[in-house]
Amino acid sequence: MKFTLNWLKDHLETDASLDEILEGLVGCGFEVESVTDFRQTLKPFKVAYVREAVQHPNAERLRVCSVETEEGVLQVVCGAPNARTGLRGIFAPIGTHVPGTGLDLVKANIRGVESNGMLCSERELLISEEHDGIIDLAEDFPVGTPAATALGLDDPIIDIAVTPNRPDALGVYGVARDLAAKGLGKLKPLSVPVVKGTFASPIAVSTEDPEGCPLFIGRTIRGVKNGPSPLWLQRRLRAIGLRPISALVDITNYITHGYGRPLHVFDAGKVKGNITARSARDGEEILALDGRTYRLEPGMVVIADDAGPEGIGGIMGGEHSGCTDETTSVFLEAAYFDAIRTAKTGRKLGIQSDARYRFERGVDPCFVETGAELGTAMILDLCGGEASDLVIAGKIPAYERSYILRKDRVRTLGGVDVAPAEQKRILEALGFGVTETAEGFDCRVPSWRPDVHGEADLVEEICRIIGLDNIPAAPMDRPHPVARPVLTPLQRRAAVAERILAARGLNEAVTWSFVSKPQAELFGGGSYELELANPISSELSDMRPSILPTLIAAVGRNIARGFGDVGLFEVGPAYGGDEPQDETLRATGIRRGRKSPRHWSGQPEAVDVFDAKADALALLDAVGVSMDALQVVQGAPAWFHPGRSGTLQLGPKNQLGWFGELHPRVLEAMDVKGPLVGFEIVLNAIPDKRAKGTARPALAQSDLMPLTRDFAFVLDRDVPADKLLRAVKGADKQFITAVSLFDLFEGEAAERALGQGKKSIAVEVTLQPKAKTLTDEEIEAISARIVAQATKATGASLRS
Repeated sequence: MKFTLNWLKDHLETDASLDEILEGLVGCGFEVESVTDFRQTLKPFKVAYVREAVQHPNAERLRVCSVETEEGVLQVVCGAPNARTGLRGIFAPIGTHVPGTGLDLVKANIRGVESNGMLCSERELLISEEHDGIIDLAEDFPVGTPAATALGLDDPIIDIAVTPNRPDALGVYGVARDLAAKGLGKLKPLSVPVVKGTFASPIAVSTEDPEGCPLFIGRTIRGVKNGPSPLWLQRRLRAIGLRPISALVDITNYITHGYGRPLHVFDAGKVKGNITARSARDGEEILALDGRTYRLEPGMVVIADDAGPEGIGGIMGGEHSGCTDETTSVFLEAAYFDAIRTAKTGRKLGIQSDARYRFERGVDPCFVETGAELGTAMILDLCGGEASDLVIAGKIPAYERSYILRKDRVRTLGGVDVAPAEQKRILEALGFGVTETAEGFDCRVPSWRPDVHGEADLVEEICRIIGLDNIPAAPMDRPHPVARPVLTPLQRRAAVAERILAARGLNEAVTWSFVSKPQAELFGGGSYELELANPISSELSDMRPSILPTLIAAVGRNIARGFGDVGLFEVGPAYGGDEPQDETLRATGIRRGRKSPRHWSGQPEAVDVFDAKADALALLDAVGVSMDALQVVQGAPAWFHPGRSGTLQLGPKNQLGWFGELHPRVLEAMDVKGPLVGFEIVLNAIPDKRAKGTARPALAQSDLMPLTRDFAFVLDRDVPADKLLRAVKGADKQFITAVSLFDLFEGEAAERALGQGKKSIAVEVTLQPKAKTLTDEEIEAISARIVAQATKATGASLRS
C-alpha cells in the first residue's frame, strides 16, 4: 500500500514529522517497506534558466548553453535536442552525484569547449524512463528553486505492508484512522457530498446473483468531458506507481487507493440496455481492459448488459465499454462483491488487479453508496456534466456483530495494564461503538473490520495501538528447577538423521510436500482425501505419499543441467490420509551416478543397491535401532525394483523402511534417466528407547584376543542369506559376537557342483573369549552348535 505524506494529511490533522509517522505506522502493525523522499535525493539539483543556446563549433549535435544558476551564469555543453534559449530546466553543478548514471559530475572539456555542469533529463533523476530530452518546466519557477519542488516531488512516498486481515488499511483514510487512534493527530471528518440527481438514469441495474453481488449502485452522468486529469492527481497516482490514463479512469483509481473503495466507469453510449450483475454463462467470453480475452465459467460474477458481459465483477472491466477521450456520458458502478467468489474467479482467470486485491480481502459494505457519491462529485468537478438519480439493486449484506470486552481482559490476556477509559478511547477512535455495561464494554464492530470476531481481537486492537514495545517483559513460570527436554524423541531422531546423512556425503534438499496426481499414484497415493482444494499449480495437486517422487524430480532437474552424479536427502513429512495420524516423518535419500573411490588410486564405481542399504543401515544405527534385532527381507513397495530391493523391519508388523533400486517404469513415467537407488525410513515407526536411568552401563570389554572360524553351507537357492546369518549368530549368544557373509556361490556352475536348486554361502564367525582362552574342545562344541542351528533353521548342510 503506497501513499504520499500530503495525501495522508488530507485525512489526518497532524504536526508529526515524517519520522514520527513512520514510527507510528510500525507501532500500528504496518511494516514500512520503503520511504522515497525526493527532497533528499534531489537536494543538489536546482531550477536553472538557459539565457542562450548556440551551436557547438566542433559538433553538429551539441549546443553550448549559457545557464543562469543560483551561483551565477555558467557555460554548459548539452546534447539534448530540445536545448534552446529560454528553457527553464533542472541543473546539476560540478560535484553532484547523478543517480540515473551513477557518476559524479566533474568539469569537462567537450570537443574543445568547457562544460561546468549538466542540464538533466527525467531518467537521469530516476523519476521516469524519459530520456529524449532534458526537462523543460512548464511553470516559471525562480532560479534556484529545489528540483523536488519544481517537479512536484516534494511529497515523500511511503510504502507499507498490509496484512491480509486488514482490508480497511488498503485506503489512505483507513491508515489515517489508525494513526489518529495512535495519538499522532486527529482524523478529519469525512466530507461526503450528496449529489442530487437532475434526471432519471436511462440505465437500470439489477442483481441476479445476490450471493456474489449483494448490492449494486450506479448512476448515469452525461455531458462529461474526458481528457488528462489535473497535474496534482497525476502526480499522486505516479507517486504510488500508477500510470495516469484519463480523468475518468484516474478518478476511480484515486477513490480506490484513497478510501479502499473500488469504482468502475462504463461508457454509457456503448452499454446496450440495462446492467445486471449475474453469474457467467457457460462459454461466455470477455475482452478485458488488460487486452486479454477470458473464457468465463458459471459461478463467476459478471456485470452484463443486454448484449453480454461488460466486466468481471470485482476484478476488471471490459474493453468494449471502456471510456475514451470521446466519451461524453458515463455510467458509474459502485458494487459490493463477495470476497470468496472474487478470489476464486481471480485465481482461475489469473488476473491481478487493485480491485480484486481489495474485494477478496473484504471491502466496507456500508461504503458502497458513499463511494458512489465521492466518485460522482469528483467526476462533476473535474469533467463537468450532470448526474442522474442513483439506481440501487440489492441490499447491504449483514455485518452487525458485537462482543463483550471485560475490563481486566487486556491485562490478563495482553499482559499490559490499560485504564478502562483509555481502552474505550482507543476502540472508539478505531470506529468501534462502545457501550459500558455491568460485564464490561459492549463493543459493536464497525463495518470495515471483517477481521474482528471475538474478545481476543478487541484485546489485540488495544495492545496494537498501545504498542507492543510498551508491553512489559514477564518471565514465564518455571515448573521445574532444571529445564526438561524441549525436543520430542521424534524431533531428536530427525536431527540425528539429518546429521548422519549429511556426513555420508548426501546433500540436503527441501522440496514441496505436493506432487502431481500421476506422481502420487506412482507411489501409492492419489486418493481423493489427499487432493488439495486450492492447489497453487496443476503440477502440485496432491499431498505426497512419499518423499521419493520429489527427490527423483530434483535429480531429474540436476541431470537436465549436466549434473549426473547426484546424492540428495530430505527429512520431512509424507501423507497416507487426511487424519493427523496419517502424517509421518520420513528420512529419505537417493543416489545416482558414480561414487567416490575408497582410495585415491581407485576408479569411481557406479552406485548400486548396497549403497542405499548402507545409507539406511547407518541411519537406523545412529537413531538407536538394534542391529541385532533388525531384519532385512524381500517385499519392498512396487516403486522399487523387485529383485534389487528390500524391507527393513523389526518383525513383520513393524516395517521401518525400504531400500533398493527405483523401478525403471517409475523413472520412465517421471522422465528421469536411471538407474537410481534410494531408501526411505519412517522415523515414526522406530520404537522409543525404554528409560533405564541416566547412568551408563559398565563397559564390557575382554582382554583376550578374538578368533574367527569360516563355515560354508549348502542350502536351497530361495533361502534368504539373512535367515542363515541369524541362525548362526543365535547358536551361542555368549561367545559369538559377529557373523558376516563373505562368499556366495550360485548359478549353473553351483547347481552342477552342489545339486539342482542349491547354492553355497560362506560366513565368517567371530568368537570372543570372556574369562579364559577357549580350548579346542570348546571351539569344536560351538562349531557343532552352529552347524546344528543352521540346519534346523534353514535346512543347510556343511559343505564338504
